[in-house]
Amino acid sequence: MITAICIVFLLGYTAIALEHPLKINKAATALVTAAICWSIYALFSPDGHGASEYLTGHLGEVSGILFFLMGAMTIVELIDAHDGFYLITSRIKTTNKRKLVWLIAFLTFFLSAVLDNLTTTIVLVSLLRKIIDDKNDRLMFAGLVVLSANAGGAWSPIGDVTTTMLWIGGQITADAIIAETIFPSLVSMVIPAAIIAWKMKGNLTGTGKREYNMNFNTSAFKRNLVFAIGLGCLLFVPVFKTITHLPPYIGILFGLGLMWILTELIHSKGSAQDKGPLSVNHALRMIDTPSVLFFLGILLSIGALQATGVLNELAAQMNEKIGNITVITLTIGLLSSIVDNVPLVAAAQGMYSLDQYPTGHFFWEFLAYCSGTGGSVLIIGSAAGVAAMGLEKIEFLWYIKKISGLAIVGYFAGAAVFVLQHYLTG
Repeated sequence: MITAICIVFLLGYTAIALEHPLKINKAATALVTAAICWSIYALFSPDGHGASEYLTGHLGEVSGILFFLMGAMTIVELIDAHDGFYLITSRIKTTNKRKLVWLIAFLTFFLSAVLDNLTTTIVLVSLLRKIIDDKNDRLMFAGLVVLSANAGGAWSPIGDVTTTMLWIGGQITADAIIAETIFPSLVSMVIPAAIIAWKMKGNLTGTGKREYNMNFNTSAFKRNLVFAIGLGCLLFVPVFKTITHLPPYIGILFGLGLMWILTELIHSKGSAQDKGPLSVNHALRMIDTPSVLFFLGILLSIGALQATGVLNELAAQMNEKIGNITVITLTIGLLSSIVDNVPLVAAAQGMYSLDQYPTGHFFWEFLAYCSGTGGSVLIIGSAAGVAAMGLEKIEFLWYIKKISGLAIVGYFAGAAVFVLQHYLTG
């Protein structure tokens, strides 16, 4: 059973990687892979009913991520429909590509620590569409956003789901994770950004897509109001989670509901033709649903692997054969770009107790860095990468050729800084 599930997963993963040569949408492949993996598990598991219950529980976790993604995408689409990003794009005056690289990199890095890497990627990739015409340039900047968002999310307790897991689980503390990982995370972003900036030459061609839908009754007041409320809803999510201890998707759905009421009220006197493109109904139709379904398929497939105990066995084998905790953590980080960092971190939490590695131990803080930044190595290795992949239609192989090498260099450079910093400061 376990061998069959692993084979199906690898075949599905290969088909996803070869999406464009095969001309089969990655979402379709991911959904079929998930269905087959779980069918094998249910048919050959000693307890078929238990398999169904496990799947139901796992789907609860997955759906939280999906609803969060859909809510954030809809809010961003709504801001975009009201030309809200004009408030940012109008202030980005430079057309120099190298200056823009550093501006986007640092903006993404620090914004992702507050909003989380997924939401930040959605916002920034949407922003890039407004200021960059050339497709090749825009793809490179989108890759930079993924690298910067994952690096920025790694040093904040609310910036990445795995860091949040470790924070809630008591393995790390908020102040310590910020102090110990912010500089290594910054290094993991700066080095790839420097290489990208070095490769970039000249200025942006054209004026970017800065034409705005002024004919859609978007006055300056309405544009600014929707932007402020929308950004406030996104910023409120980590605050909501901290106060209520409820999952982030509840906060994002609350924000979406408020945005829905707001836009209905401010356009209540407009004609149906004018307010149609500015409505939540229209924004929901504009979000990239196939990418959401792809995310669903991938996470369910990984859940099947987790149910079989393969991931836990993999962690145990690494502990036995490798032994060195630094090398193990680095390996987990790289594996997170293939198998997703959430189940790997969950497996590590179950495998290593707080008695063995107490709160604030080197292992837990290094794990937060590695699992957060390691997902950048492949486009499907992080929620930020999946979001960018859907928004900009980034090809899997293109990302490997153009971005993966930069991600690996940044990953190991930041890891080296983390280890050196640990031994120098104790």
